[in-house]
Amino acid sequence: MLETMEPLKIVAIGGGTGLSTLLHGLKRYAKNPREVEITAIVTVTDDGGSSGRLRRELNILPPGDIRNCMVALSEDEALLSLLFQYRFARGRGLKGHSFGNLFLTALTNLTGDFAQAVKVSSEILASLGRIYPSTAANVTLEAELENGRIVRGETRISRSKFPIRRIRLAPRACKPLPETLQAIAQADLITFGPGSLFTSLIPNLLVQGIPEAIRNSRALKAYFVNLMSQPGETMGFRASDHVDAINRHTKRPLLDVAVVNTRSISPRQRRKYAAEQAQSVINDMDRMESMGLEVVTADLLGDSDTVRHDPRVAAEVAVSLARRGRAARRKIRVLGEIH
Repeated sequence: MLETMEPLKIVAIGGGTGLSTLLHGLKRYAKNPREVEITAIVTVTDDGGSSGRLRRELNILPPGDIRNCMVALSEDEALLSLLFQYRFARGRGLKGHSFGNLFLTALTNLTGDFAQAVKVSSEILASLGRIYPSTAANVTLEAELENGRIVRGETRISRSKFPIRRIRLAPRACKPLPETLQAIAQADLITFGPGSLFTSLIPNLLVQGIPEAIRNSRALKAYFVNLMSQPGETMGFRASDHVDAINRHTKRPLLDVAVVNTRSISPRQRRKYAAEQAQSVINDMDRMESMGLEVVTADLLGDSDTVRHDPRVAAEVAVSLARRGRAARRKIRVLGEIH
């Protein structure tokens, strides 16, 4: 039981399957009795697949990652969630599109606002949390590679064979929603990842005002380190290299905690990734501690053939850290009242 009736406030930042995995695990804490209030801040730089086609043809923000988050938080995981994830296998102009992407697109056109369409869709799905795009601007991701080449577009960046030196958004003068900044200010815990470092996580931190809001927040800030390196993005990266990349892009360190996996990846799982030459991320804990981070360890690896975080365990770690964040915020508030 929590010491207070007010739910813990967790802000989860990221995109792709990593963020939806964590949200799926946190969902059970958002049910009655509601222990946790969840806010997801989701990247909007996807330009591939159904989302990319809708961006190019209708000039809307990419709905795919946000759709996955809505489904992950949906109270009803039966027919309605399956409907939102349904992907058309045939049909001229329809093949490859998911119903949820088309639904979000239609609602955006009806309401005239993508964020409002996300809100209405979340209500229809009975999502147990709030979901915000990191920016309402229609931004493109750009990467400067180590060889000096500039690559534009998330899909091309993720396929690059050269290491990434830096990424940026175009246009750069993009702003977050006011609700996002408010959620960050009130959070007990802010999580980063898991997920693609350069194409799912860091793009959120390039939106003007978000790094400053995170830095000013009294929340505990925790990074869920990826389990595997990602071809085209983080080949050869240790855990500390992921942290270094975040710090480079935010100018000053943001993180308090690094959450790392202690369970070995099975030979069966390794064989699945051998063709891509992806390897498990080395958790160089001593270096991360020397960077001022607390390292939290847990058996985070799921049991499937695909290497993924276990939603239940990741959520347990997040809730434990949120309790610590709440206690620290309360202590700061009490000390402020005394003085």
